[in-house]
Amino acid sequence: MDCSLARTLVRRYCAGEENWVDSRTIYVGHKEPPPGAEAYILQRHPDNRIVSSKYTFWNFIPKNLFEQFRRIANFYFLIIFLVQLIIDTPTSPVTSGLPLFFVITVTAIKQGYEDWLRHKADNAMNQCPVHFIQHGKLVRKQSRKLRVGDIVMVKEDETFPCDLIFLSSSRGDGTCHVTTASLDGESSHKTHYAVQDTKGFHTEEDIDGLHATIECEQPQPDLYKFVGRINVYNDRNDPVVRPLGSENLLLRGATLKNTEKIFGVAIYTGMETKMALNYQSKSQKRSAVEKSMNVFLIVYLCILISKALINTVLKYVWQSEPFRDEPWYNQKTESERQRNLFLRAFTDFLAFMVLFNYIIPVSMYVTVEMQKFLGSYFITWDEEMFDEDTGEGPLVNTSDLNEELGQVEYIFTDKTGTLTENNMEFKECCIEGHVYVPHAICNGQVLPGASGIDMIDSSPGTSAREREELFFRALCLCHTIQVKDDDDVDGPRKSPDSGKSCTYISSSPDEVALVEGIQRLGFTYLRLKDNYMEILNRENDVERFELLEILSFDSVRRRMSVIVKSATGEIYLFCKGADSSIFPRVIEGKVDQIRARVERNAVEGLRTLCVAYKRLNPEEYEGICTLLQAAKVALQDREKKLAEAYEQIEKDLVLLGATAVEDRLQEKAADTIEALQKAGIKVWVLTGDKMETAAATCYACKLFRRNTQLLELTTKKIEEQSLHDVLFELSKTVLRHSGSLTRDNFSGLSADMQDYGLIIDGAALSLIMKPREDGSCGNYRELFLEICRNCSAVLCCRMAPLQKAQIVKLIKLSKEHPITLAIGDGANDVSMILEAHVGIGVIGKEGRQAARNSDYAVPKFKHLKKMLLVHGHFYYIRISELVQYFFYKNVCFIFPQFLYQFFCGFSQQTLYDTAYLTLYNISFTSLPILLYSLMEQHVSIDTLRRDPSLYRDIAKNALLRWRVFIYWTFLGVFDALVFFFGAYFMFENTTVTSNGQIMTTNTHMIFGNWTFGTLVFTVMVFTVTLKLALDTHYWTWINHFVIWGSLLFYIVFSLLWGGIIWPFLNYQRMYYVFIQMLSSGPAWLVIILLITVSLLPDVLKKVLCRQLWPSATERVQNTKLKASVAAAPSMDGPLLKDLLPRPRRH
Repeated sequence: MDCSLARTLVRRYCAGEENWVDSRTIYVGHKEPPPGAEAYILQRHPDNRIVSSKYTFWNFIPKNLFEQFRRIANFYFLIIFLVQLIIDTPTSPVTSGLPLFFVITVTAIKQGYEDWLRHKADNAMNQCPVHFIQHGKLVRKQSRKLRVGDIVMVKEDETFPCDLIFLSSSRGDGTCHVTTASLDGESSHKTHYAVQDTKGFHTEEDIDGLHATIECEQPQPDLYKFVGRINVYNDRNDPVVRPLGSENLLLRGATLKNTEKIFGVAIYTGMETKMALNYQSKSQKRSAVEKSMNVFLIVYLCILISKALINTVLKYVWQSEPFRDEPWYNQKTESERQRNLFLRAFTDFLAFMVLFNYIIPVSMYVTVEMQKFLGSYFITWDEEMFDEDTGEGPLVNTSDLNEELGQVEYIFTDKTGTLTENNMEFKECCIEGHVYVPHAICNGQVLPGASGIDMIDSSPGTSAREREELFFRALCLCHTIQVKDDDDVDGPRKSPDSGKSCTYISSSPDEVALVEGIQRLGFTYLRLKDNYMEILNRENDVERFELLEILSFDSVRRRMSVIVKSATGEIYLFCKGADSSIFPRVIEGKVDQIRARVERNAVEGLRTLCVAYKRLNPEEYEGICTLLQAAKVALQDREKKLAEAYEQIEKDLVLLGATAVEDRLQEKAADTIEALQKAGIKVWVLTGDKMETAAATCYACKLFRRNTQLLELTTKKIEEQSLHDVLFELSKTVLRHSGSLTRDNFSGLSADMQDYGLIIDGAALSLIMKPREDGSCGNYRELFLEICRNCSAVLCCRMAPLQKAQIVKLIKLSKEHPITLAIGDGANDVSMILEAHVGIGVIGKEGRQAARNSDYAVPKFKHLKKMLLVHGHFYYIRISELVQYFFYKNVCFIFPQFLYQFFCGFSQQTLYDTAYLTLYNISFTSLPILLYSLMEQHVSIDTLRRDPSLYRDIAKNALLRWRVFIYWTFLGVFDALVFFFGAYFMFENTTVTSNGQIMTTNTHMIFGNWTFGTLVFTVMVFTVTLKLALDTHYWTWINHFVIWGSLLFYIVFSLLWGGIIWPFLNYQRMYYVFIQMLSSGPAWLVIILLITVSLLPDVLKKVLCRQLWPSATERVQNTKLKASVAAAPSMDGPLLKDLLPRPRRH
C-alpha cells in the first residue's frame, strides 16, 4: 500500500501533462479501489446542505449592522450621533439618532424578513427525503445527509438532490429525459446518457456490486461544461476508462421526466453543486445617477466642513474681547478657563458639525431605494409589454438600474432570435449545382401551396443521383435532434404520412427546420434507438446507421460532424457548418457553383449551411477513435485537445451542397430601430452570421438605409491592403464630410448628410485588439473608435461570444464613457449582457440563459422601444428631480441655521425645535417627493412614444449636470435668505413688555427665539412643498392628498405639540408658540409674502426659459397647454383641472 501511495503521489504531482490539483477522486459507493490499482486517499467534501441565507440567529444583528454602516451616509450619521452623546452639543442626540434608527430598523426588518424566507426554503430543500443504496438495499434519508460517493435512486418527476453521474436507468438504451426549467428556464426535454459500462445495472444489488472510481474537475459554476472520467474495475486489474462529459451529468434542481427511475453517484453536494455556485451574485452595476448622487454628497460634505470651520474661527474672533467671552450672566469656571485652547476649538468644531449635519440627507437613500423598488413594478405591470403568443411578460431582475434605461447611448443587439424570430423555415437546398425548393414547412406545419417537389434547374443525371441521396442522408443523420416519444407507433412500422407527423425537439431551430425540410424531399428521420439512427427513404424502406461518434458543434469551429456506419459496413463522416468553415476543408465537389448560390442566398438574408462528407476505411476510423479517446479522457485542457482532434479529423472533405433557411424578422423590429435612432441612440448588431446574411437583415430592419454608404473592415479587405492603410482610408472617408457627426445628427436620418454604415468581422476585430509588436494597441483602437463614432450604424459579423463582450467593453471604456445596453436571447450573448451597463435578455427559443443573467428581460425586441423611450425616460426624470430636490430642501433647512449663528454670538444655539429637526426629512417633506418620483409624467406616454427625439433632452445625465446642481443649490440658498431675513426684518424693532415678554413694535406680536425659528420653519415647509407642486405636471387624487395632506399634518402636529403639556417632556419650550404666532394677522401676511417671494425666481426662470430657449420637451408641453386653452369654453375660461394632464393608468 505504501508503494502504491508513493506511486500515486508521484503520478499526481510530478506528471507534466495534467495538473492534478484541479481534480478530485470519488469512490463510488465509498468502496476502496482493488489492491495495486491506486491508493485510497480519503477526501473531505461538504455535506448536501444548501445555505442560501446570509444570516443566522446569532450573527444577524452584528453582521447586518456592519453591512449597513459600510454605506458612507449611515456611517457619517453614526459618527454625528456618537459626537452628540460624547460632547455637549447644541442639539439632542435624538435629532440624529431617531432618523438613523428609523432607517437602520426599516432596512434590517426588510433584510431579516427576506432572509427568514430563504431559511424556510433552505430547510424545506434540505429535509426532503432521498433514496440511497446501502448494502444492496434502498434506504430513505434526508437530503442534507447525502455525501459525495453515495449512490442515489431518483424516480420520475423527482428533482435530483445533488449533482450526479448517471450510472443506469430503467430504459433499455441507458438514457433518461430531463427538464432544467429551474436552472436555465428551458422546458424542453434533454436526453442524458448513462456510462456505457454501467447502463446494464438495473437493480439495487447490481449497482451495489459496482467497483469504480471517478476523477473529475473541481466544482465549476458553468452549467453546460463538465470534464471527468470513470475507471470501472472488473475482474482484470486494469480498469476500463470511459470519458465523462456534460451528457453524463445530472444537475441538482433538474427534474427526471419520461423515465421510471435512474441510479447515479453523487459527485458534487451542497454548496459545491453547480446550481449553488450559480447563486453567487453578478458584479454590482451602478447607475450614472447613483455616481452623481455620491459626488454631490461629497460636495455637500465639504460645504458642511467649511461652514463648521468658518463658524469655529468666527466664534473665537468674536470672543477675543473679554466681555463677550464671559458675559456677567455666564461666568466660566476655573477648570473651563484652564482648558486647552485647541481641545476647546476642536469640541466647538464638532458641535458646529452636529448643528449643520442635516445638510446631508440620510433619508434620501431610503427614499431612493423605495422609489427604485416600487417603480420597477411599472414595467412588470405594463400590459402592452406582455406577449400573448408566448404568455410571457417583462421581468425585472434588478431595480438598481431603472434610471439608466433613460440614459442609453449605444445598443448592442444580437441578430438571430433578437431581431429575427428564430423561427426557421426551410427555403431551398443546392446539390451539385442543382437547386431544390420544397413547398414551405415550418415547425411541423405544412404551409398551403403546391404539392410535391419543385426543382429549379434541370434534374441531375444518374451519376449525380448518388450524391443527391447522400446529401439527404447527411442532413437526416448530422444533427442532435430528439424525436418525441410515441408509444403507439413503432418507428420501423411508420408509414410515410405518420413519419411526417414526427415531432422533433432540438436546442437549435436550424436543425429542426433542415430535418423537416428534407422530410418534404423524401427522406424522414425516425429516431435514435440503441445507438442506431433510423431514416425512411423515398422507397419507404427503413435504413439503419450505427452512430459511432458525434463531433459536437461549437461557436469557434462553426460546424458539427457525425461518424456513422451503414448496414453494408461503409463508414461515413458527414459534416455541416458555415461556408467559411467548410470550403477551406473541401478537396472535391462543385465548389464554385455552390459558393455562388450560397452568396446569392446570403444577400437575400437567408441563413446558409454547407454539407460535406468523406468515406473512412477501418484503419482511418481506428486512428480517429484513438485520437478522440485520448482527448476525451483528458482532465486538463480537454476542450483544447478535442478541438485539435476535430481539426485533424474534419479535413479532405467532398462538398455535397448547401441549404438555405429563412429566419423572419420580428414584428416591428424595423420600427423599433428607427425610433431608437431618432432618439439619438446608436444601434450596433453583433452576430455570428456571415456578412451578406447579416447585412440583408440590417437593410430589412432599417439599420442600414438605401442612402447608407457601407464601409467594410473585413478580412478580405485587409488581405488586399494592410490594416493600417484600411483604417486610415476609412477614417479619411468618414471625416471628409463636415468633420465629426454630433449626437443630434448622427442617426443618419437627414437627407443632407452622408450616412455611413460600417461592417467589421471577427477576424478584423482580433487584429485591431491585438497588441502591436511595440507592445501598444491604442492607436488602432482609437482610429477604429473614431470611425465608429462617425457611422450611423455598425454591423459586426462572424463574432465569437467573447468578441461581443470585447466590443461592448471597448465602447464602454472609450473617452466619452457612453452608457451601453446589450440585448440578446442566447447563451452566447451572456458575456456582452454582463459587460454592458444595462443587460436585457429576450425570453426566446434559445433557453433562458440570457434572461437569467440580464438586468431586465422582455418577450420581444419591439418592447425595447417602450422600455427605453417611455419607462426609461420617466424613471430618469423622476429620480433626478428626487435627488436635486432632496439637496435643495436640505439647503433651505440648514442655511438659516448657519445665518442664525451670526446673530447669537456663534453660541451654537439651534434655530428650530428638536421635534422639527427630527421630523423635517422623515414626515413633513418625505411623502410628496416619493409620490412625485413614482407617478410624475411631464409629458404623456403617447407623446413620448410618438416623438422619440424627446429622449435626447435627458441624454448625458442632463438633469444632474453641475450647472443644474448649482442652480438648485443657489435656489436653496436664495430661499433660505428670504426665509431668514424676511422674518428678521419683520421683527427687527422689539420692546420689552411690563411682564418681561418681547413684543414687536410694528406688529405688536409676542416674539422670541422659538417664534422666530417656527416662523422660518413654517415658511420653509410650505415653500419646499409648493415648489414640488409647481414642478408637478401629472396630477392625481393621490398627489393632491399627499401634498396638501403633508401641509395639513405639519399644522396639526404644531398645534398639538405646542398646545398640550406633554407629561414625558422635562421642559416644553414650544408651548403655545405656534398658536401665539398664528394669532397675529401680520404673521399670516408675512408667511404668504415670503412664500411668494421665495417661489418667484423659479417661476420667472421657468417662464423665460420656456419662451426664449425651450427644450423639445417644453415645446411639446407648451403646444399641449395651448391646445387645452383653445379647447376650453370661451365664456368661463379654462379650469385648472382642464389644463393639467388627465391621470392615466400606467
